[in-house]
Amino acid sequence: MSDEENKDRNAGKHESSDIQIERSPGEAYVIFIEMNNLLNKLKLLNYEDEYLIKWKMKALSRHYFAIQTNTGEQFHSFITLAAWLIQQSGHNFEKPQEFDDPNTVISGILNQLRKLGYEVNFGTNKVKTGSGEQVIYTLNRLADEALKVKGFSWKDPEYENEAEEQDDEPNGDEPDEAELDLNKIEENMLRYDSDDQDAEDENIMNMEALNKLNTMVSGKNLMTEKRHEEILESNTDANEWKLEVERVLPQLKVTIKTDHKDWRTHIEQMHNYQESIDESLKETKNYFEKLYDEISRTLEKLGSREKYINNQLEEPMQAFRNYQDRLAEIKETYRSRSTGINERAQILAKVTSELQRVKEEMEEAGQSMTDGSPLIKIKKAMESIKSDMKNMDVRIGVLEHILIQAKLRHKDLINDNKDK
Repeated sequence: MSDEENKDRNAGKHESSDIQIERSPGEAYVIFIEMNNLLNKLKLLNYEDEYLIKWKMKALSRHYFAIQTNTGEQFHSFITLAAWLIQQSGHNFEKPQEFDDPNTVISGILNQLRKLGYEVNFGTNKVKTGSGEQVIYTLNRLADEALKVKGFSWKDPEYENEAEEQDDEPNGDEPDEAELDLNKIEENMLRYDSDDQDAEDENIMNMEALNKLNTMVSGKNLMTEKRHEEILESNTDANEWKLEVERVLPQLKVTIKTDHKDWRTHIEQMHNYQESIDESLKETKNYFEKLYDEISRTLEKLGSREKYINNQLEEPMQAFRNYQDRLAEIKETYRSRSTGINERAQILAKVTSELQRVKEEMEEAGQSMTDGSPLIKIKKAMESIKSDMKNMDVRIGVLEHILIQAKLRHKDLINDNKDK
C-alpha cells in the first residue's frame, strides 16, 4: 500500500471523527423529550386503569426509561409494557412471565414491530438494559400503533384571533386601566434601579464620561440654585392646582390584590393569636413553675435515695462480684474436666460395643455346641440313604434277572439256528 493511500485513509478517519464530535448540544436531551411524549401517549391510552391496576405494575416517571437505574426492574417494565401495547394494537401477545427467556421475548417484540411496518436497525442487546434510546423508540412506535387502532388522531393547534380579543369590551369586575398595580410599580422601580446601576458602572469604567458627568452635575447644581430662588416667589394659582389634583387623583389610585398566601392578610389574626397565647401563658406559667419545682424536689429526693441505696449495697455487690468470679472459675474447671469425661465415655462406648459383639459370638457358638438338631438331621439323612440303597438293590436284582433271561433267550436262538 502506498503512502498516499495511507494519508487519504488517515484523513478520512480524522474527518469521520470530526463529524462524530460535532454534535448538537441539545441532542443529549432528545431522549427525555421522547420519554415525555411516550408518557403522554400512555395517558391517552388510559394506562393507569388498563395497565397499572389490572396488571399490577408500578407507575412510570417522566425519565424512567431515559436514565439507567435498576436494569432488572426496567427490563421487566419494558417487556411488560411492550406486551400490553401490542395487545392494545389488536395483536395477540402473551404477558411475559418471570422464567421466560429474555432473548425470545425481545425477539418477539421486535418481530411484531417489524410486522407493523417500522424499521428496526438495532439488535436485541440494545434493549436488554431496559433503558435508552432504542427502548423508548420501540415503545413510542407501539404506542402510536395502539392510538391508531383506538381511532385517536392528533389535531392542529387552535389559535385565538387577536382582533377579536382587541374588540372585546372589558368587564365591570376588571380593574380600570388608570388603576396601578403594586407589582408593576415594584418591577418598574427595580428596572430603573438596575438601569441606574448599569449607568453608574459604565461611568466608572469610562473616565471621559466621568469628567462630562462632573460638568453636568455642576451645571445641575446651578440650575437647582436658580430654581430655589424662583420657588421663593410662587406664581401658582390655587384653583388650577386643585383642578389638576382632582384630575390626576383617579390615576393615582392603587389597588392591592388580596392573596390568602400573603402574610399581610393574616396580620390581624396573628396579633389575636399572640394576645390569646400571652393570656393563656400567664395562667399556665404558674402551673408550669409549680410543676417544675415539684419535679426538681422529686429528682433531688431520688438522687439522695439512690446514693443511700448505693452505699448500703456496696458490700453485698462486692461479695456478689467475688461469687461471680468464683462461679466463672468453677465453670471453667467443669468445662475442662467434662471434655475428659466425654472422651472416656466415647472409649467406654466402643469397649461395650466390642464386648457385646464378643458375647453374641460366644452365645452363637454355645448354642451350636449344645443343640442336637444337626445330629437328628444327619440320622434322618442316613435313614433316607439306606432306604434309597434298598430300593436300588431291588432294582439291580430285577435288572440282573432281566439280563440273564435275555442272555438265555439269545443262546436258545443261536442253538436253534445251528440245528437247522
